[in-house]
Amino acid sequence: MAEQTLSTTTVPKSKSRLTIGQSEAILGYVLIIPIVVCLLTLVFYPFFFAIWISFTDRTVGTTGSFVGLANYARLLRQSSFQATIRNTIVIVGAVQTMKLVLGIGIAMLLNQQIRFRQGWRGLILLPWAMPAFVAYITWKLLYAPQGGAFNYILLNSGLVNTHVDFLSSKEYARASVIVATAWRGFPFWVITFLAAMQAVPMEMYEAAAIDGAGAIQRFRHITLPGIRDVVLLVILLSTIWTTNSFENIWLLTQGGPSDTTMTFPVLAYFGMQSLRIGEAAAVSVSMIPIFALLALLVARVLQDES
Repeated sequence: MAEQTLSTTTVPKSKSRLTIGQSEAILGYVLIIPIVVCLLTLVFYPFFFAIWISFTDRTVGTTGSFVGLANYARLLRQSSFQATIRNTIVIVGAVQTMKLVLGIGIAMLLNQQIRFRQGWRGLILLPWAMPAFVAYITWKLLYAPQGGAFNYILLNSGLVNTHVDFLSSKEYARASVIVATAWRGFPFWVITFLAAMQAVPMEMYEAAAIDGAGAIQRFRHITLPGIRDVVLLVILLSTIWTTNSFENIWLLTQGGPSDTTMTFPVLAYFGMQSLRIGEAAAVSVSMIPIFALLALLVARVLQDES
């Protein structure tokens, strides 16, 4: 009788446990459905739709027809697209190099025990926290040939005899864009590298100092390996952001003079202005292999390191 009672009491418990597990699984699916819907609607659908449009001759007001690789072949023949590739490589490479040097250098300085360290850390974020429109309009005023601060300094110091048109001359336009873009983006690198440096144990530095290691040796063998993964991820993210950046080029030079500062987003925008959606989509889609290759390279390096 006792055995029968025991068996009858254990069955409902197992059923209740199964029911709870099923309910938790259902709840998990219910909670994840909105995320999946958002990803499909806001990410995957526009992504694959843009790829499809790039293979059509679609214009504003027409559905277009499939033309295969005609848009890409036309782009490769355009001198503006060839200039875009060169400009993107030069501008992004120079900007990332400046950000890397400034980011590591200033992060190491702010990681030391200096006066007003917290205040300097807050001030360093101002260029990055500033809206892009405000930042680049300010730089455009600084570069202005008439009344610009840079021309005022150069003229009054006797370094030049006439006004310098930084943004309208082929000699200075690209460098001017590079400086302004690096100025606005380097605070992100500084704060990220600073956080990574603070995660490196101080005992390692103390042991290295006792062994007679100098500052350069400590940086090379302790700091750099300790922040290596963070550096690679920041380079990847910032390269994507810089390559896709539109407002810096458009507000300063609009791709000129003579395509000297033309980049992929600006070229795609000109395609949209001419109502050729298919060609504009082809310009944007042509950047995907570059980003994919860069992401795979960084992932491979991080995987090998781990």
